[in-house]
Amino acid sequence: MEYFTISLFNGVVYGLLLFMVSAGLTLIFGMMGVLNFAHASFYMVGAYLAYSLQKIFGFWPAIVLAALLVGILGMVVEAFFLRRVHRYGHAHELLLTFGLAFIIAELVKLFYGNYPLNYRVPDALNFAAFQVFGTDYPVYRLLMGGISIGMFILIYLLLTRTRVGIVVRSAIYRPRMAEALGHNVPLVFMGVFGVGAALAGLAGAVAGAFYTTNPNMALELGVIVFVVVVVGGLGSLEGAMLASLLIGLISSFAVGIDLSLIDFFGLFGAREWAESVGGVLALKISSLSATIPFALMLLILLVRPSGLMGEKS
Repeated sequence: MEYFTISLFNGVVYGLLLFMVSAGLTLIFGMMGVLNFAHASFYMVGAYLAYSLQKIFGFWPAIVLAALLVGILGMVVEAFFLRRVHRYGHAHELLLTFGLAFIIAELVKLFYGNYPLNYRVPDALNFAAFQVFGTDYPVYRLLMGGISIGMFILIYLLLTRTRVGIVVRSAIYRPRMAEALGHNVPLVFMGVFGVGAALAGLAGAVAGAFYTTNPNMALELGVIVFVVVVVGGLGSLEGAMLASLLIGLISSFAVGIDLSLIDFFGLFGAREWAESVGGVLALKISSLSATIPFALMLLILLVRPSGLMGEKS
């Protein structure tokens, strides 16, 4: 029961962190049709900026400022780089953002070094919220989850209940009509890209203090974020939340399962056959935990290519 409860909490919090990063990518693709390969780099930049700014402004102001600065960086990238290649299609956008991700990674190593930073949760927040079967559960984990949920509610209400959301959606689906009504469509696109980048920067600033802040953090999380977006459905905010929680829970529970696929087939009376096959079936599920999200993505693409909550073409 202790394993189940702790894994459940950890899986939900990790899933909410994935949503914090994938929400921006979902917005950018859903609103602009841009697959931003450098999105996880904005997540990393947010963590590094918060680390530097906290020494001057304090922890919480540094997180807010880091998110704003990453948002400005995103608007600059859209206005001066992506806008020039947008008309050439997704291939040019992917190549541009792919190169941008490498440039950002090398700049981070140049200024901060190729080693982890001592970016930590402040002492005022470094205490247990409660105990789970005698194990302290950090309050900062719950805080990360609360920020993610608040982010989801705010974005959803902004897009569905405000005039800003109406203008953004009209600029996406009817750009010429929006321009005829006096709206600056390129400015809307730049704003959407900036907001998406700011969300990734906020996630990095918040999570970087709890997890490790290092030059490889974008690479470590970037691939799994794309898995989340594909599984949830390209452009679906609700799908990103559902997929994030699903992958977070699967990853959390799989790490602690010390059983193999042979034991699984044994439940159906096929243990001898599974033992004769061996190979991958003999591996522990815990050792395969990192590959399970990718297997889920392949399954979703085979069964429902549009994702769990994506629109069917």
